[in-house]
Amino acid sequence: MLVNMKKILEIAEAEGYAIPCINTPNEETVRAVIGAAEELNTPIIIDHAQVHDSLIPIERIGPIMLKYAKEARVPVCVHLDHGSDYEFVMRAVKVGFPSIMYDCSALPFEENVEKVAQFVKFAHAAGITVEAELGIMVSTDEDTHDDDPEKRVLTNEDIREFFTEPAEAKEFAERTKCDALAVCFGTMHGIYAEPPVLDIDRVKELREAIPDETRIVMHGASGVEFDQVQNAITAGCSKVNYYSYMAKATTKFVADKVAETDGKIAYHELQEAAYEFMKGYAKDVIKAFKNGK
Repeated sequence: MLVNMKKILEIAEAEGYAIPCINTPNEETVRAVIGAAEELNTPIIIDHAQVHDSLIPIERIGPIMLKYAKEARVPVCVHLDHGSDYEFVMRAVKVGFPSIMYDCSALPFEENVEKVAQFVKFAHAAGITVEAELGIMVSTDEDTHDDDPEKRVLTNEDIREFFTEPAEAKEFAERTKCDALAVCFGTMHGIYAEPPVLDIDRVKELREAIPDETRIVMHGASGVEFDQVQNAITAGCSKVNYYSYMAKATTKFVADKVAETDGKIAYHELQEAAYEFMKGYAKDVIKAFKNGK
């Protein structure tokens, strides 16, 4: 069933686990992620990232995501990820997304607050949940198609300068009334240059500072050891975004499959094999983020 994000995250926080939010830039991934959630009988969030819109427009993938969500046997939230352009955000609203991330984190604090607060008023009146971001989630995401390797090398110390301050997070959540807030405490988007180290104490401080009705979101979970992610969940994260390493693993699986069949596998067979692989991968992620629940 199609739902917005608010109820899903309330359940997650009350029961002490997190809901994975997984990018679904094609129909096979949509099927795989929702299929995994159905087999485990757990809610799930699927999303379309603005960075993927050049690969598949929201007007094309959005209706597919919504169709599968409506037909699912478990609650499914269809969410817009990192909508930084207001025009693009409104395209998601027009398509029918019940949950939107309006990411103004690159702007000064006051401008971020103002823009998000205005959008929250509109969105809540329409029954849409809103996620925002405070602190800057740095990226070496390969989806940016940036060929400069120097821009991909970020150490844990580099990332630390972008951490979210608890006092600012409290003020931001109170003034915007956003439903979820993505915060920075040691993760980034894309592929890590060195094993990431999460500041779990920072997560606890953020959870204590932010009003209960605003849930904490962890972006950039791909590539982080699951025990660290679980510690962050226990400390207060209710939603965890995951995609880059799942995509990387699926690419390797497909390449190996083609090689082991000497290229004789038919495209439709390869497509279904990739679907089954992604479903299994998504199940592992869901189970890890449920913290044994």
